[in-house]
Amino acid sequence: MSTKDAILNKLREAFIPESLDVTDESHLHEGHAGHREGGETHFRVNIVSPAFEGKSRIERHRMVNATLDAELKGSVHALAIKAQAPGETAGR
Repeated sequence: MSTKDAILNKLREAFIPESLDVTDESHLHEGHAGHREGGETHFRVNIVSPAFEGKSRIERHRMVNATLDAELKGSVHALAIKAQAPGETAGR
């Protein structure tokens, strides 16, 4: 299973999102710290889930980071997160 698939599966299971997009941006970081041949080191996550209602941005990021702890301790060098509750996406 690819790292992207593992991230998708874990986030779907943990947050039951209304929308979820995971993008491998490793190719944008060639020559930078943490980049490896073959990619799967730098990811961007956009997730909308009721689990984030009433949570601060920091709390939301901590929730996502905790869910992806194994990946962040392993092959993932960088993770950009946009975590929103339903209804927050309009106009942002």
